[in-house]
Amino acid sequence: MKIEGYTFAAGAAFWFPAAAIYWVLSREEVGTTGLVFSGFLATIIAAYLISTSRRMEPRPEDRSDAEITEGAGDVGFFSPGSWWPIAIAGAASVMGVGLAYMAVWLMLIGFGLLLITVTGLLFEYYVGLGREDGQQVAREH
Repeated sequence: MKIEGYTFAAGAAFWFPAAAIYWVLSREEVGTTGLVFSGFLATIIAAYLISTSRRMEPRPEDRSDAEITEGAGDVGFFSPGSWWPIAIAGAASVMGVGLAYMAVWLMLIGFGLLLITVTGLLFEYYVGLGREDGQQVAREH
């Protein structure tokens, strides 16, 4: 994680001077604020990754003497395809339209839909498969 932290630190080292140069050349507040916040966000992520890398043993990616075979194996489970992100985007759109028109009732409907769709995404692979004897078994991935 150390190399990722240094990458974000390099990004922060770019964004802050870029914000200063942008401010001097344009005197525009919104763009300058965006650049400064980008630098702050990169700093936060860099600090987290660097501090986390100090508390754990080095991964093969962080060591210069590591062999390629040390990084082999399962990385994790990744969904081959899910429709839930599309439903989440639709629910967030309903909420955004409610916010744009200041329609509290539409924002509440969108928020309810958002809760349902995020829960669906979260528990997508914990849904049981029905068996003939009526028992539920968890789907294996």
